[in-house]
Amino acid sequence: MESRRAFPAHELTAELALVAVVKTRFGGCKMATGVKRKSGAAGTGQSEGGDNTSRDNHRGKRAVGTTRPEVGCRGDTDSPFVEGSIVRIAMENFLTYDNCEVFPGPHLNMIVGANGTGKSSIVCAICLGLAGKPSFIGRADKVGLYVKRGCNKGIVEIELFKIPTNLIITREICVTNNQSTWYINKKSSTLKAVEDQVAALNIQVGNLCQFLPQDKVGEFAKLSKIELLEATEKSVGPPEMYKFHCELKNFRQCERELENSCKERNINLEKMKQKNERCKQDVERYHEHKRHLDLIAMLEKKRPWMEYENVRQQYEKVKKSRDCQREKLRALQEAQSPAVRQIQEAEEQCARLDALIREKITAIEETSRKCKQRQDALEREDKQIGEIEQALRMKREEEMDRQKRIDNTRKMIEDLNNELRNTDNSDNIQPQVDSVNAELRRLADEMANSDDERKGVCNEMDNARREQKEINDRIVQFDNLMNMKEEKLRGRHKDTYEALLWLRNNRDRFKRRICDPMMLAISMKDQKHAKYVENHISSNDMRAFVFESREDMDIFLREVRDKKGLKVNAVIAPSESCAENRPSKPIEELKRYGFFSYLRELFDAPQPVMSYLCQQYNVHEVPVGTEKTRNMIERVINETKLRQIYTAEERYAVKVSSYTNQTVSINTSLRPAQFLNVTVDTAKKRQWEIKLQQINRNLESLNSQMTTLSEKLKSLERRENELKQQKKELLQRKNKRKQLESKISMKCESLRRMEQDAINLEAESEQANVKIKRINTQKVELVTEFLQLIKNCMTLNRHRTDLVLQSTTAAFHKNRLQAEHNAATAQLQAAEQQFMELEERKRSLLGNCKSLMHRARQICNLGPGQNIPEDIFPAFQALPNTLDEIDALLNEEKSKASCFTGLSASVVDDCNKRAEEIQQMTLELQGKQKELDDFRQNISQVKEKWLNSLKQLVDRINEKFSSFFSSMQCAGEVDLHTENEEEYDKYGIRIRVKFRSSTQLHELTPHHQSGGERSVSTMLYLMALQDLNRCPFRVVDEINQGMDPVNERRVFDVVVKTACKESTSQYFFITPKLLQDLTYTEKMTVLLVYNGSSMLESNSWNLKAFYRRRRRFQS
Repeated sequence: MESRRAFPAHELTAELALVAVVKTRFGGCKMATGVKRKSGAAGTGQSEGGDNTSRDNHRGKRAVGTTRPEVGCRGDTDSPFVEGSIVRIAMENFLTYDNCEVFPGPHLNMIVGANGTGKSSIVCAICLGLAGKPSFIGRADKVGLYVKRGCNKGIVEIELFKIPTNLIITREICVTNNQSTWYINKKSSTLKAVEDQVAALNIQVGNLCQFLPQDKVGEFAKLSKIELLEATEKSVGPPEMYKFHCELKNFRQCERELENSCKERNINLEKMKQKNERCKQDVERYHEHKRHLDLIAMLEKKRPWMEYENVRQQYEKVKKSRDCQREKLRALQEAQSPAVRQIQEAEEQCARLDALIREKITAIEETSRKCKQRQDALEREDKQIGEIEQALRMKREEEMDRQKRIDNTRKMIEDLNNELRNTDNSDNIQPQVDSVNAELRRLADEMANSDDERKGVCNEMDNARREQKEINDRIVQFDNLMNMKEEKLRGRHKDTYEALLWLRNNRDRFKRRICDPMMLAISMKDQKHAKYVENHISSNDMRAFVFESREDMDIFLREVRDKKGLKVNAVIAPSESCAENRPSKPIEELKRYGFFSYLRELFDAPQPVMSYLCQQYNVHEVPVGTEKTRNMIERVINETKLRQIYTAEERYAVKVSSYTNQTVSINTSLRPAQFLNVTVDTAKKRQWEIKLQQINRNLESLNSQMTTLSEKLKSLERRENELKQQKKELLQRKNKRKQLESKISMKCESLRRMEQDAINLEAESEQANVKIKRINTQKVELVTEFLQLIKNCMTLNRHRTDLVLQSTTAAFHKNRLQAEHNAATAQLQAAEQQFMELEERKRSLLGNCKSLMHRARQICNLGPGQNIPEDIFPAFQALPNTLDEIDALLNEEKSKASCFTGLSASVVDDCNKRAEEIQQMTLELQGKQKELDDFRQNISQVKEKWLNSLKQLVDRINEKFSSFFSSMQCAGEVDLHTENEEEYDKYGIRIRVKFRSSTQLHELTPHHQSGGERSVSTMLYLMALQDLNRCPFRVVDEINQGMDPVNERRVFDVVVKTACKESTSQYFFITPKLLQDLTYTEKMTVLLVYNGSSMLESNSWNLKAFYRRRRRFQS
């Protein structure tokens, strides 16, 4: 069966118009190629200019000039196909195709079809079948995604024209591992072999100048000038042009490296020369430094000998001083003996006098002790006399006090007798006491009753206060939750919060009720259901105030919006309440689907808010389900006919198409709740507030009862105290007579005892005088003894004083002798110390002499028995002979030597070695310079070959490009652009265009021109490349989409005229639509891609009958 339709070009417009009129619909579709496709696929019909009559009369034959090539046939040298052109495209399970085969023509191939029919699928098949990467197409990044959904493997087969035998490339794509299997001419091959075969035919599916898929059209204008030049060279330039360009870039890179190397070597050479010049100076300084060091070494050798000589002279001097000191010490020791004997005699005399003084002191102390004893005895006698006199005085005072007490007692007895006579009898008082006791018992009963009643009221008040505290705590919790919601409102919608504060301060200005923003007014019964409400109500309404009166709403908005500039929302509740609207279906009928409640039943809200939500959001008609609902969602949608449904984590919106009557559902995931997850039960809060008011009233009543009972108890207590006082007074009157009689008896007894206790003062006075006389006699004896002891003590003190004077004189004499002896001893010790010091200094100097001698010999490298060499004597004699002069000269030489820093014995060797390196570097630099000159010569030769041919190529492209733009009454040019002729990687092709006569030429960029202008420029540049005809085919996909009708017609004419010339390469032009009355040629091949449920089988297609129907329709 034929797969290509042939008809005259002048009837092509009518054909395309009819195809556009056919109503397409997804369903069973058929292909004009005779291959049947599954639902949703597209068919491909093909037509080429030729003999229509022959086609209609002979359905089983090919039209003239449209012979379908056989698969794998031999290439004909007279064929209109260019070597590398595509003669066949076969697709199996590829994108939308089940099985399809396309046979393009050798020149311009127009692939036409509505969007989504599969035009670009053919482009994808060409790219992937010729070893292109998915990234070249710009659709999916994995090749496995191009296999039709539901299939495990897809096949693309491309047959390319080649002499002597066509080349067939087959690619099998596996979905499971995203890998491909390659075949060449039905034999297994590799990707590398396929890429080599494709490259040999100069096919470049990654070059936008040759292969421009739909998703890459916009990227052509984004190509830089450098990228465009490379793409053009690869596409239409001679094979060696791009090679020369790459060589030039490599040569230039090597040239830069050589230039840098030569420059670096030259700099290093100059540095080495300069360093060597400095090195010569360092050599001279080194020799001078060496002379200073030799002199320092000689001075350091002589210095120890001079130190030794100085110490030796000091040793001889100290030795003489020690001998003199020894003689002086001997003379001092002989003069010390007489003085020691005199000191011993003086010490013996002092000791004898001290013994006598101690004896006198002992006698004085004994006499003083006896005087003290007598004195103490006298004091004791005086004390006894005082005690006797004191006892007598106390007796007299005691007698006087007894007389006074007797008088007082007699007077008290008389007073008590008088009071006893005036006291009442106790028999008259007892009835009064009984009456008071009865009254007290009655008051006690009454007070007990009142106290019990008061305790009961106290208990009631305590219970009420506890309940009041609990309710207050609950109300505070409610207020805290409301504050949390208000803080959330303040953080998210500050203007709404400010408006809320204003409303609370100005509610008296409004006539009807105004509800707070819905997010505050709505209270969830269970906060886990908050997400349903928040997802159902829009965020604007969640922060909207709800009004019952439009007049109130106007006043509110005028104040907060116009005057305060706050961005707030406000809505008005319906005039007739919808809050009580009943759902169309009871929830019991929906429970079998997993629904547990309607949305309205999940929260509480004021009546205006609930009414608005029922009217606006139908919360009474929206059910909420569980995971069970989601698992059977299709059944729920079909059986319940609900428009909105909530499952555990999703929301479903159900619509019915007004055209197809099909049910469409959209599901979205639920957002987590942000505001309503804080639940405040306002009805419960109101109940608590009412109960709190009742408790407050009850407390006030109980307080009043408590006050009354307290006053009553106070009155009863006052009465009780009065009765108790009265009873006390009666009892006192009753007991008073007995008390008085007892007191009188006790006082009389006391008076009798006091009269019997009288004291005889005269006898007591006589006894005291006798005792005092006896004591005075004893005192006289004691005084006589005391005076005699005083006299003895004075005599002993006088003798002791004489002995002390004698002892002092002897001690003075002894001390003078001792001082003289100590001075002589100190002089002797000083002499001994001086002798010891001289002896120690002599030993020290002797040791120093030995060590200095050893050190001097060591410095001069002399052995124990060797003398100073004779050759050193002249040098020593030329040097100073004192240490100070040697040290001065040594410091001077060291200072001079220290000025020569950084010098060593290797300076001379380094200088010589560096001179050799300079000579070697000079030779290397000459070699590199010669290599650089050779590189420049090669660059000049390659540049001449490349640049001349490139300029010619660009001139030819510019000629065609400018011609195409001139034919469209526009202007455009293509030139070779570079900023530096030596930077070959910076060369590029610059495209400049202008579409209006009033503007200048502007470079083609992704930003300056419009999308249509970029498409026109891209298309004309590709057509300018078409005449150069180096690549076997070009593909342009839907480049005319952004063009206006005028430019699209002009571009189409250029494409037809250029692509249908003799000896031009194959061209694929993909478009979803064409303008009417376009120009067509016999060499065009039109591939119609279409689909629909009412298409004919390909073997039933009758073009002649189709024309007849078309003409009848037009008439």
